[in-house]
Amino acid sequence: MRVFQLKRSSLLLIALIFTLITISLAVYPEAGLSAAKAGLQVFWEIVFPSLLPFFVLSEILLGLGVVNAFGVFLEPLMRPVFNVPGVGAFALSMGLAAGYPMDAVITGKFRRSGLCSRVEGERLLAFTNTADPLFMFGAVAVGMFGLPEIGVPIAIAHYLAAFSVGFIYRFYGGKEEKTRERRRDTGTSRKIWKRAIQELYWTKQRDGRPLGQLLGDAVKESVGTLLMIGGFIMTFAVFITVMEQVGLVRVISPGVQSLLRFCGFDPDLGQSLLHGILEIDLGAMAAAQAHAPIDQRIILAGVIIGWSGLCVHGQVMSVVHDTDLRLAPYIIARVLHAVLAGLYTGLCLRILPAGTRVVTSGSFNFSGNAISRWYLSGRNLLIICGFLLACSLILRLLGKYRLIKVEEEGAPSTEVELRKSIT
Repeated sequence: MRVFQLKRSSLLLIALIFTLITISLAVYPEAGLSAAKAGLQVFWEIVFPSLLPFFVLSEILLGLGVVNAFGVFLEPLMRPVFNVPGVGAFALSMGLAAGYPMDAVITGKFRRSGLCSRVEGERLLAFTNTADPLFMFGAVAVGMFGLPEIGVPIAIAHYLAAFSVGFIYRFYGGKEEKTRERRRDTGTSRKIWKRAIQELYWTKQRDGRPLGQLLGDAVKESVGTLLMIGGFIMTFAVFITVMEQVGLVRVISPGVQSLLRFCGFDPDLGQSLLHGILEIDLGAMAAAQAHAPIDQRIILAGVIIGWSGLCVHGQVMSVVHDTDLRLAPYIIARVLHAVLAGLYTGLCLRILPAGTRVVTSGSFNFSGNAISRWYLSGRNLLIICGFLLACSLILRLLGKYRLIKVEEEGAPSTEVELRKSIT
């Protein structure tokens, strides 16, 4: 009975909120239309052209079995460190290179294809949800703060926090995985190439689609997903504008300011934090323009980027809604990521002083250049994949000579256990 009442009260609250938003749009039509146009401009000029190639390529690589083969090589790294299958490195790489919500799109596909268990998919969502370097270095550091030198501490703190969350979440859901079946690999290190080729071939055989159909499906599904993301961007832009018009932000601000004051931050950052809770770009911009000490503004920007905003969370919910992945672990991970990112940003500012030189904020803004985003994201993807592959092969080589223990998916963790399994 209590569960039913809780669900009914939640439904009533959600219905009331959206009813009030609809009424507010009728009262403030010009503000809502202006916000929707601004959101559409950001989507059409930046998000759509810069993310579409990566969405299409990810679909094609999954259908051809390249991702599965790539996962065989990355298993010695991803399994011991993050307790996820090797294919998780592809989601991590795409998330690091292209940013939100690329990782969630790929993780959802992994779960639908059976490439990961539900717990493994939830672990992937927890730590692969990252901003791309171009956003932090170009849009935030240069375009918003006018301080290109702060891009390094913000990015280092953001990725350290993400990897920290991933390592913490490797212990999540251990009891649910006791019955998971694992493949056995009793081959030597040279057979990893053969396993990768076999995995590619078997995956393509299971997919069964000819190349023409695969290309058509990749474009169709990618465009559909991106249009949905664009709808979220426009919708949340309108939400934020409506909240400001009706004065809801001013009502909530005192409570947020009290929280910031308790944490030792300037209360003037309250509105920036509110914007950041809803949308990452608006929050980071508000933090850059706030009247507060520069180090506190940079730390708050790191927190906002780690949290990523309800707009991004809505996009993640939309791309995994037809899977059994639970969102509660994802939300907890976002809070943990935000807290760790703030702590790491403050630490990096002490170790790597950001300086005080200010440049013209509009003179060097990567965020509005889709060609730059496309080129740099593609280059970053290749660099990240190469780095992860090198780390995995090094770990496998060390495990071969028993310098460390490397546990692949279902594989014996040491050479002694390997011999036992063969005999």
